[in-house]
Amino acid sequence: MKGLILCAGRGTRLHPFSYSQPKTLLPVANHPVLHYCIRKLREVGVYDIGIVIHPSQVQIPPLVGDGSQFGATITFIEQKEPLGIAHAVQLAQPFLHDEPFILLLGDNLLMDSLHGLTRAFSETATDGVVMLSEVERPQDYGIAEVQEGRLVSVEEKPRQPKSNLAVIGAYLFTKPIFESIATLQPSARGEYEITDAIQSLIHRGYHIAHAVASGKYSDVGTIDRWLEANRWMLTSELGRLHQIGKDTIVENCEIEGPVLIGDGCQIRNCRLGPFVSIQDGVHLENCAHIENSILLESSSLRDVAWKISDSVFGRSSHLTGNSTDSSGVFILSDKSSIRIPANKREEP
Repeated sequence: MKGLILCAGRGTRLHPFSYSQPKTLLPVANHPVLHYCIRKLREVGVYDIGIVIHPSQVQIPPLVGDGSQFGATITFIEQKEPLGIAHAVQLAQPFLHDEPFILLLGDNLLMDSLHGLTRAFSETATDGVVMLSEVERPQDYGIAEVQEGRLVSVEEKPRQPKSNLAVIGAYLFTKPIFESIATLQPSARGEYEITDAIQSLIHRGYHIAHAVASGKYSDVGTIDRWLEANRWMLTSELGRLHQIGKDTIVENCEIEGPVLIGDGCQIRNCRLGPFVSIQDGVHLENCAHIENSILLESSSLRDVAWKISDSVFGRSSHLTGNSTDSSGVFILSDKSSIRIPANKREEP
């Protein structure tokens, strides 16, 4: 069985961060989302993996390499136009041949393993498996209708959802999926929808099984979801502890875990946590309180006398300030700088 990870999306809802790097490389608990996808495939014994990228995403191949760091073999496939998931799968057909394959969306994080997919495939006579999860706003997702334990329909972003079970970006397909994709027309948003391809399989009498995820799931497609995914990944990996990388200096700090600090950082006179991820080379000095935030490589915060929460600081961004305001929320893109002067005292 092969694996296929789709990374060619533009990530417009994650601007400004996705301007400078693909959203699949944005870190959650200091690891790119893409790395988690590769590890999920390796956990179920898949080592021959294709990654679909846009030609402009030149940062992905050097970071992933040939896959040997993961015990895998990586093949890159280009999708030059953003024409949807089904289109990307079609482009990958020469790599996949006629073998069963697991398809993952590169900006999705799953706490569940993929064993539910592979188990459903091996234990039943099925032509494919989709992973489902209960969601609060089903109209925002591809939604599955299940009757008497059998998947009977899927619909992309329905106005009147038939369930709250969303198709969450983990699939197992066999050769017939390519026949279905070949019959598709673009949807109203100009894309070839994988939900339409699945529905075509069902209409033509193929058996598509499903597995329901019990753990958390997030597509890291907005700043809020990015922060949310960071919170639960930190909790999963660290509990209420904190971890400090090599060659990092931490002096006179109060840390409430989970907090993850990378290598080569300098942190002095700060209160951190909970739910803070700090990447390599970050400098923090005299910061009253930072919580529920992500600080990317080489960012720096100095003399911040108030609470920072729900914020993301881009690579090599800088914040300096002594304002007496009680709190602040910041989304700073790469190489940005903000200096907040102290409030002027009024003359008596």
